[in-house]
Amino acid sequence: MGRPKGLLQFAGKPLVVRMARLVESVSEPAIIIGPPADYGGIGFRVVPDDRRELGPLGGITTALRVTMCGWNLIVGCDLPFLTPEWLEFLVSRAMAAQADAVMPMNERGYEPLCAMYRQRARTQIVEALERGVRKVTDGLTGLTLSTIAPAEWKGFDPHGRLFKNVNTPEDYDEARAGERSEA
Repeated sequence: MGRPKGLLQFAGKPLVVRMARLVESVSEPAIIIGPPADYGGIGFRVVPDDRRELGPLGGITTALRVTMCGWNLIVGCDLPFLTPEWLEFLVSRAMAAQADAVMPMNERGYEPLCAMYRQRARTQIVEALERGVRKVTDGLTGLTLSTIAPAEWKGFDPHGRLFKNVNTPEDYDEARAGERSEA
């Protein structure tokens, strides 16, 4: 993107601020995992990745290290179409689960950056990182997962964009066009 994607504007505010407020509407106070130089002035607690080079899997372990909560809602900042209703469902599903993590599935596989993780899952994820695993879904091997099938979450997603993330300028342009079409 050429700049921190969490600072891209969507619906009148930076993506990371929108996401943090959304998380706080259904959960504990949000903690942003990322560079304090980028996100330090936006009004939320910011914790740097323990090891930024480990990518999203490393960010998950950092989040699970700094939390005091048994269950943790972990979402990427680049999912502009998440809704409070969906996140409430996800949180309630986790509260009833015996699993280490609860996450939706789509046609491509798991959605690990919009999921609930128990703090206890950190140990196995760290062990995966120490073995050289970097792909998030590979790092979940050994965890007990409870999944949410597409038939269950599509009711929260009338436009088919719930898990559409913003990784490229083209993705951002597409998301902004979707934002305008809903206005």
